[in-house]
Amino acid sequence: MNSANRSIFQSDPAPLRMTILVVPGASILCVASAIDPLRAANRIAGEKLFDFRLVSADGLPALTSCGLPVAVEGVFDPCAPADALIVIGGFGARSETAKPVLASIRRMARTVRAIGGVEAGTWVLGHAGLLENRAATTHWEDLEDFSTAFPRTDIRPDRYVIDEPIFTAGGASPTFDLMLHLVRSRLGMAIALDVASVFIYDQTRAASDAQPLVSLGRLDGYDPRLAKAIRLMEGHIERPLTTAAIAKRTGISTRTLETLFQRRIGETPGAYALRLRLNAARRLVLDTSEPMADIATRTGFASAASFSRAFSTAFGMPPTRMRPA
Repeated sequence: MNSANRSIFQSDPAPLRMTILVVPGASILCVASAIDPLRAANRIAGEKLFDFRLVSADGLPALTSCGLPVAVEGVFDPCAPADALIVIGGFGARSETAKPVLASIRRMARTVRAIGGVEAGTWVLGHAGLLENRAATTHWEDLEDFSTAFPRTDIRPDRYVIDEPIFTAGGASPTFDLMLHLVRSRLGMAIALDVASVFIYDQTRAASDAQPLVSLGRLDGYDPRLAKAIRLMEGHIERPLTTAAIAKRTGISTRTLETLFQRRIGETPGAYALRLRLNAARRLVLDTSEPMADIATRTGFASAASFSRAFSTAFGMPPTRMRPA
């Protein structure tokens, strides 16, 4: 691998080119967990910061484990320009990866900045000889067999493992965690929180629990005080709390809260709370037919005019123009 290049898990606003090789028998949920957070990040950022391309070994749609085919853009070309290669594998990938495919993976590994394996994709990387003296993970059912097959790999039961330039994930949910980590590493926690929120992604909750606007998920490294402050903001969309009130309810000083937000999210509590309200408003604009004045009230704006100004500043157009015809 081209280890002279910077890690892909570092702050970097430049587009990341990703080739995603889908092996027949892969879980369709693993495919979705790999690409949908990236798609959402592009939509939230307003530009293609994750330029991913799905391919298969023969260029034909890859048949997933549930019987549904995944459309791909073409045949796997190890010479195609890319910063990272991700292999998503499932049933059969443990032992049935063709030698020409393995050779192509090894060839591409020499030029990309990172290479990843999702679920049984880790087996493919192992067969390609890319995991010797590396830490990695795979699906929990395969941990013992994998350890026997590849004794020189430090196989771990973790959700995902990053041993740069290699990264591996044990299944669909860990892959989602991994992609959120990638988004946060490159674009910041604020964007990652927005991505998690798109999918109502959070720790396990009962079906009767309210769906949160902000889903903290398993984003590592956040302070419990930050989580509490965000929940307070979320619970007061219609009647926003002041920063001082949030700090008091969180049990810290206003200055500490401001420092916490700047350090973890990169913006003030007030700026984040406003963006949270505007994201909630955007969902209502796009997904409902509610009058704009009602949306303004529901998201804490004093008037439809002030709502429209803030919305236009945030999203580049007034809410009336964004609403589908």
